Parts: sequence; C-alpha cells; structure tokens
Amino acid sequence: MGFCDDAFLLSTPVAADLYHRVAATQPIVDYHCHLSPKDIAEDRRFDTLHAAWLEGDHYKWRAMRADGVNEERITGSATPREKFQAWAETVPHTLRNPLFHWAHLELRRHFGIDDLLDGTTAERVWTEANRQLTSGPLTARGILTKMNVALVGTTDDPVDPLDWHARITASGFPVKVVPTFRPDVAGKVHQPEKVKAWAKKLADISGIGTDTHAGLLAALAKRHADFAAAGCRASDHGLDVLAATHCTDAEAASIWQRAMAGTAATPEEADRFATSIVLHIARLNHARGFVTQLHLGAFRDPNLLLAKRLGADAGCDTIGDLPQGPGLIRLLGRLSGENTLGRTILYNINPADNAVFAAMPGSFQDGAIPGKMQWGSGWWFMDQERGMRDQMNMLSDLGLLARFVGMVTDSRSFLSYPRHEYFRRILCDLLGSDVASGRLPDRRDWLDAVVAGVCHGNARAMFIEPVSA
Repeated sequence: MGFCDDAFLLSTPVAADLYHRVAATQPIVDYHCHLSPKDIAEDRRFDTLHAAWLEGDHYKWRAMRADGVNEERITGSATPREKFQAWAETVPHTLRNPLFHWAHLELRRHFGIDDLLDGTTAERVWTEANRQLTSGPLTARGILTKMNVALVGTTDDPVDPLDWHARITASGFPVKVVPTFRPDVAGKVHQPEKVKAWAKKLADISGIGTDTHAGLLAALAKRHADFAAAGCRASDHGLDVLAATHCTDAEAASIWQRAMAGTAATPEEADRFATSIVLHIARLNHARGFVTQLHLGAFRDPNLLLAKRLGADAGCDTIGDLPQGPGLIRLLGRLSGENTLGRTILYNINPADNAVFAAMPGSFQDGAIPGKMQWGSGWWFMDQERGMRDQMNMLSDLGLLARFVGMVTDSRSFLSYPRHEYFRRILCDLLGSDVASGRLPDRRDWLDAVVAGVCHGNARAMFIEPVSA
C-alpha cells in the first residue's frame, strides 16, 4: 500500500469496493461552508496557488505558527511566493496531522501533482499549479464542477444584500448555491458599538427600525423571508454555549435597549439574549421547513495580541469547556413543547461532549421525518481521521448511522473538497472492517444504501429536495 494511493485508508476489500463503486461517485452536498458567493458569481480565477490555497486558511496558519514561522510569512507583508515557501517547508512537520493528508490529496485531485511537498519541491509545485490556475479550467466554478458539487451553502449575515446569489442564480450555473442565515452579531450585546453598527445596517436593508427589540425581531423576520426567496434552506448559529435559563421578552427588550444606548450586557445577559435570538430564528425555520444548525463550544480569540492585530478567524481559536447539555435541553425542549422544533443539526467542538451530542437528537425525533434531528459531522478540531471515526462510532452506538447527514467542508478554500473523499474513505473503512470482523453481514445492498445515504442522499433530502417542517 502506497501513500495516498487507491487503497488510502481502505484496509479491507469490502471497504475498497464500497468506496470506489459507491462513495466516490456520489455528488457533494456541501451544506455548510464559508466560500465567497462573490467569487462564485464572478467565477474568480486565482492568480496564484497562495490565493487559492493559503489566503484565508487558518488551519495552515496555525500549523505554520507552531512550526516557528514568523507572522510576516503567514499573514504579513511577505510575497505570496515567500508565504507558499514557508508553508511548503512546514508540510513535512505536519506528519500525522490531517493537514498532511489534505495537502497531498488537494495537490493530486485538483492539479494531478504527485510530488511530496517540501521546501525542495515548492518551486515545481508552485509553477505547475499556477500554470493550471491561471490558464486552465480551475476557476471557482470550474473547481466546483470538477469536484461534482451539487450544492454549496454559503454563510451569510442578515445584513448581506444577497446580490451575488442573485447573479449566480440568474447565470444558470448548474451547481446550486444558496445562502445560509447567520444572525450571530445580533447576540453581541456585550459589544454595544459592534451591535449598534450592525443594527443600523439591518435597519437599512430591511426597511424596519431596529432601535427596539420588537423592531429587531421584525427586521430579522423580514430578512429571513428575503433569504428564503433567494433559496436559503438553513440558519447557522455559532455560540460558545446556549443559556440554561430563558430570557423573557421584557429582559430581552431591556438588554437590547441598553446595548443601543451604548451599555454592554453582562456575559450572562449576553448568553441569554443570544439564545433568545436562536429561539426566534428556530421558530421561523420550522415555519419554512428550514434546518437550524448549532455550532457550539468554540472559545474564540483567546490570543489577545493576535486578535488585536488580525481580528477574528486568525487561527487562534480553541476548544471551549463549558457545559453544553443544560442549554440544549432547555432550547430543544421549549421548541418541542411549542411544536415548533424543526430539522436540526448539532455540532460540538469538544470531544468530551460526544456522548451528550450523540444522545440528544434521539430524545427529540418525532417519527415523521427520517433523521430530522442530527448530530453533525466531526467539526473543526475533530474533522480529522480520529475525530471522524469517534463521531461515527458514537453515532452508531446511540443513533442511526444510516440516517447521518454526512460531511461538510466548513472551509474558506475552494480547494478543500477532497475532505469529502477523506471522510468517505473513513466511512467505508469502518463498514468494511465490521464486515471483515463479522460484526456486520456482507449484504452489499444494505451497505450500499448506508454509504450512498451518508455521502449524498440524506443531505440531498434535507437541503435540496422540497422542504417540509
């Protein structure tokens, strides 16, 4: 078995058969990512490999810092070629980190480059990849087409005008590109200057005043409807924790009014207020048959020096350690009690919470929609081989792997799509190994159905096919 060959991560004949015959052929439904709709609308042509591969990839930035690379050669004033050289020299030190696998899969699948990347091969890789990026079919749209992507769910603020999405739709591009409603800034009442500036933009684009809490909710509802008209199928919410106690309407109105007057909410008030926004949007989602995605547990911007210099998403976030169960139980319980609990995907960032997140969906399934409540794929610090295996094993123990909605890239790079191949190979290896050990029967019709569903069909039913609550 050679490195990254056809048998990569496939330890049994059944695993290899399931992957090559079933998984590899499935279209990709990338229902959560951070790709730029502007890049897709304009069919961006990347001028260098750095622009396509390193420009916004904080996974790589994080590894380079750990390898002792100066910030000037990561996000600073160094040239794109110098930054790529720094990354190439880092790659051999990423052995056993998922970045090592991803980097070489991406070079092979997009460019046909089989070289092992290091400082000595950097110039050859740079030259060949740039040649293909600047003159071949590997534009933003070309990459999506080549990788057999059926749907891209971008991540969009309610204040975004959605003009780029309209241009994509009008162009007739066959890959479905839809916005995802992410109102996180509404909950930043502990940062009044930030939330006031955002509220002004929301008022301008919605035509509804946001100086009151009632106005805020009305403006969000208006934009939710606008997003629906643009093809939106989901909201997304990134919180460190859901509050275990509810925020009453009167409390929410008071917190919002004080924030609009420039007074910061306490951390506890901010958690309760942000959770109340999730509750409001989840109700709107249920009415439209949308999916509510909850990304919980990240501790953001702990490195104050880097955060001050580079802002958010700089590669210094980490795993939080707050109790996630109480807030989840309270939110989902309230929605179910109101009969407004719609399709939901829960993502955790702390592996210590795996059992909580695996068991929780089973308490709120309703027998009407298969896989209505989901524990999402291994996210962020868990989207590597061990994290994916742990997630699917725990999901199998406490839920139904066959109804799993599968993998997302959660990426800002168009070159990240081989992560779906990585996931699919691991899925097939889990099943193939169970057949080899006698834990599962060698029923290819059953196994094929699981693989096809997890790789494509379940996500298609949730994000592409006609909606229902």
